[in-house]
Amino acid sequence: MNSSPTPSGRISLMVSDVDGTLVDKQKAVTPATAAAVSRLREAGVPFCAVSARPPRGMKILVEALGLDLFGGFNGGEILRGDFSVVEQHFIAREAAQTGIEMMRQRGAGIWVFADNEWFLTDPDNQYVAGEIRTVAFQPTVVSAFGDHVARAGKIVGASSDFAMLEACEAELQPLLGSGATVKRSQPKYLDLTPPGTDKGHAVRAFAAHYGVPLDEVAVIGDMHNDLPMFTNAGLAIAMGNAAPEVKAQAHVVTTANDADGVAHAIEQFVLPRAGGRG
Repeated sequence: MNSSPTPSGRISLMVSDVDGTLVDKQKAVTPATAAAVSRLREAGVPFCAVSARPPRGMKILVEALGLDLFGGFNGGEILRGDFSVVEQHFIAREAAQTGIEMMRQRGAGIWVFADNEWFLTDPDNQYVAGEIRTVAFQPTVVSAFGDHVARAGKIVGASSDFAMLEACEAELQPLLGSGATVKRSQPKYLDLTPPGTDKGHAVRAFAAHYGVPLDEVAVIGDMHNDLPMFTNAGLAIAMGNAAPEVKAQAHVVTTANDADGVAHAIEQFVLPRAGGRG
């Protein structure tokens, strides 16, 4: 279960993951979700989102929900709704190079997100087309990543060998130490993001911005990289499509992302606690 076994009775801020949570399988915010977020705001509860996506890849989402504050790169970058930067962090260069080399040697396609662009050397990787649909911008094909690795907000190893990525995750974090945070955002993606930042960091940043105690924050997610949110919140909600180990760390479980899980969670679990009701 969540580190606090009893969920908070008062919620003053809600923070959501994006892919597998806030958007459906078509990568869209459903009308029910948009309406529920609007009702939450009307109740005086701000709503923020944090994603493994690059900030540029969250533009449609920010506009659809009118977000005032959001996080990209698993919390490595915090921005306002007008895309002005509140915080920006980078992966340590040596850690970036070590991580790239290990994942490449084991057969993963390597993507470097830096300088507001997405760089890759292999445009034929099977997951490129799907990522284009997700982030809504095209990658830049390069022969080498060069100096971009010095300013990387995220480096991804993309592979259909999920077991290999899981093994890399376990090996890379101790190897890279304080140079990077290593988490799988999906079974097919192993993400290196800036050190000292994760989605828990984003939750703390959002709470500080709004002056909300962490035990009055509700969070919702579906993947392992969402667990740092769970340990920084008063109410942890897992999606119906979440991994079993993620559900085990939640206070409550909502419906799946293709069944308006965020909208259901807002109505069922968050609104009754807004302003201390319920």
